[in-house]
Formats: sequence, C-alpha cells, structure tokens
Amino acid sequence: MTSPIGMPPIAGREAQIFALVQQHKLVFQPNTNLQLNNIRSAFACALHMHQPTIPAGKQAELVSHLQYMMEHPGEGDNHNAEPFAQCYKRLADIIPQLIAEGCNPRIMLDYSGNLLWGFQQMGRHDILESLQRLACDPELQTHVEWLGTFWSHAVAPSTPIPDLKLQILAWQHHFAALFGDAALQRVKGFSPPEMHLPNHPDTLYEFVKALLECGYRWLLVQEHSVENPDGSSLDQSQKYGPNKLVARNSRGEELSITALIKTQGSDTKLVGQMQPCYEALGLGRLELGATSIPSLVSQIADGENGGVMMNEFPQAFIQANRRIAELNDSDGGVEATVAINGTEYLELLDAAGLSACDYPPIQAVQQHKLWQQLGEPVNTGSLEAAIAELQGRDPSFSMAGASWTNNLSWIEGYANVLEPMTSLSAAFHQRFDPMVQADPSVTQTEPYQQALLHLLLLETSCFRYWGQGVWTEYASEIHRRGLASLAR
Repeated sequence: MTSPIGMPPIAGREAQIFALVQQHKLVFQPNTNLQLNNIRSAFACALHMHQPTIPAGKQAELVSHLQYMMEHPGEGDNHNAEPFAQCYKRLADIIPQLIAEGCNPRIMLDYSGNLLWGFQQMGRHDILESLQRLACDPELQTHVEWLGTFWSHAVAPSTPIPDLKLQILAWQHHFAALFGDAALQRVKGFSPPEMHLPNHPDTLYEFVKALLECGYRWLLVQEHSVENPDGSSLDQSQKYGPNKLVARNSRGEELSITALIKTQGSDTKLVGQMQPCYEALGLGRLELGATSIPSLVSQIADGENGGVMMNEFPQAFIQANRRIAELNDSDGGVEATVAINGTEYLELLDAAGLSACDYPPIQAVQQHKLWQQLGEPVNTGSLEAAIAELQGRDPSFSMAGASWTNNLSWIEGYANVLEPMTSLSAAFHQRFDPMVQADPSVTQTEPYQQALLHLLLLETSCFRYWGQGVWTEYASEIHRRGLASLAR
C-alpha cells in the first residue's frame, strides 16, 4: 500500500502492523557476542534525532525545519544545517569502522517521524541509505538498536489520550515503509519525547496500554520522573538495573512495562563525551533477588544539537570503544565493562531465568501522595477531587508529568496551542472513529490521512518549547489547515 502523494506513510496498515509487532521473537540474544556471566557492568547510549515539520516552505507548504535551515542560512545557527545532516548519517560509517578494528560497539537510535519524512521531502537519499544500512544490514544488527517513539515528537502527558496510540502507530507505519517489516519487528524499546512520562494515573495507564498493544517491551524513563511505591527515590541498584513501571488507573486496573532508567540530567556532554562508559567502568555487579546481574548505565542525548554532539561525540565514541576493547583484551577475554543495547541486556537477563516479575516495582512520581490522599475505593470523580485538593495545599504537587528538566512547562502559557490541539483531536475522532469502526480501510484514504497528519503535527512539542511567537503561529496555521481538512 502506498501513501497519498506528498504524504508520509502514517496509516492504513493497522491490522498488519499489530500482527507484526505482537510476534515475540528474540532480537539480540540468538546472535549476541556478549555473555552475561562475563560482564561486570555495561553502558547503553542512545541518540535522539528530531527536526519539526513547519508550514514555512517557499509556498508556505509543510517542510522540515532542517530544509528551512538549509534555505535560510543567515538566520540564527541555521549555518549548522549541513553539519546536522551529517550527524544523522555518520553512525553508518563509525560503527563499521569500529567493528573492523576489532571493537564491539553498540548504539541505540531514536529518529522522529518528522525527521524521516523531512529526509524524504528533501531528497536526501544519502541519509536514507545510511539509515537503511543501520536498520537492515545483518552485520550491524548486533550493534545497532532502533527505538520507537511518537511520530511527531509529542509529549505524552499533554497529548489527548486517544492520540497516544495514533502517534505510536504512525511511527511504526513510517519505519516499516522505509526499512521493512522485519526491521520494525526488531524495535522493542520506546523513547518518550523529552523523556516526558505522564503521572496522571489514567494517562499513564493508557500510555502503557498503547505501548504494550503496539508490541513494545520496555521504555526509557528519566530518573526523577519515577518513584518507589512508598514515594521514596530510586536507590543505586534500581538506577543501574531494570525496573517494572506499574500503571494503575482510576478504575483500579493495573498494567506494567519494563523501564530502564536514564540517569542524571539532560546535558548532551554526558553522551557527547561518553560519560556513561566511564561511569560504568567504576561499577560492579548488583543483586536482583538471588541473582547477580551487570550494572547498566543508560543515557540519551540529542544526536546533533550543540557543539559537543556535532564536533566531539564521534571521536569520543570511537575512543571509548577502543578503550573498552583494550581493557577487555587485557583481561584475557573476560569482559569487565561492555557496550550493550537495551533489548540485548533484557534478553540476556531472560536467558538467565529472570523476568519482569523479578524487577522492583516503581510508579510515576507524585503518585504515592495521590494514592495516600485517595484511599479506597478509587473512581474517576474521587481521583480528580484528590488531585485538586493536593494541588490546593501543596504547590509542588503536579499531575503534568516529569521530563528531562523541571524548569520548563509544556502547559503553562500555552492555552493558545493546547486548546486548539484538544478541539482538533475531538473533531477528528468524532468524524473518523465511527467510520473506522465500520470500515477499517478508511485509514487508507487521503481525507483520513490528511486530517491525521495535521493532528499529529499540531501535537509536536516544539510549538511549546520556544515561547510565544513564530512557533505558536506555526501551530495556529497547522490547526487552521487541520480544521480545513476535516471540513473537506
């Protein structure tokens, strides 16, 4: 099935996608060259890549911000457009180079749907061919893990609940269209944009439910966005091992998904200078119940943004992997510290007899206060009343979720984006949900996909990052076009 002309492939294969991703095949364990018993500690690094789609082409058409940077080199730091473009493709050169040297590198990659579409719109086949190699080359599959994400870099806590699965599915459609169904089946980890985890019980529950239904096994979460069931912060062993994120809604229903913890802050220097590697070198194994497992340092950073990632990361990544190889050679084959990917780590734990049931339970931050306030029984009305009461007496209490930083709100001051976003979502579902329920092939039609595209784009976090001005005006224009597509 092909998408309408000029459209990204974001819908139309829902049944096939669900069937693909629900097949629980091992991804890394059959071919990994790592042995769990020989590993004292490990580090997992992820690179996040994103450029928003904006209505700012030469004829006000939808284009990638990367394209806009290319066409307006004199504005701000737009002169970095081509260096950014090189960042998006360079791992296809670095990883094979390290393998040829006898190193054993690992990297996780998180590319937004906006960015992938932008490469297509710009005709950047050089980048797409490099990504094709990273996603499909059998020699690289042991070393590279792709992470799923929301198609248009939406932040989960303030995204309308019915749209969470639409965002996830749109990315899966697009990834499969570019790199094939087999490549999509290997995507088992999820990277939430801005590391923003919902803590409202009903939103978190629906988020986890959507992830599980879409075949995801685990997600990356920011350390301070979660807590223990008693409200305490995670201890050292929890930060460096797998946890079980429990989501309980206002109806008392519970779901859980494995969580790997992104430690520390958002500074790109952590990955840009390969701090996770050097932190892992100082760690030992930890106890998970009666089993000893390797410590894991997990970290993610923008893969292109800032001088460190543009200029320092490649050599730092190469040096860190060379050092690890040298240290492991000197240990006589016993691998003390290794690079590893998230799914690979979890599959090795599975093979050792562990499962998610053995992982310590955690929950979204602030939920302990909420459950204490609520008592039993819980229902939607009492939940909202408890939230209002806690907010009234505790200024630090919030159900807006937590992300990589707590000094930036994705809600406050953005009513002129959030209200149109909510109304467009409601109008979209009012029109199309009954139609799709009656005939699922409606998702293959241009009217559905045009409306869906504008809905997803309006939810892009960038329109609520840069403050009022041109970025909120972009959101207003996308909202206008979204309404027009529904009117047609």
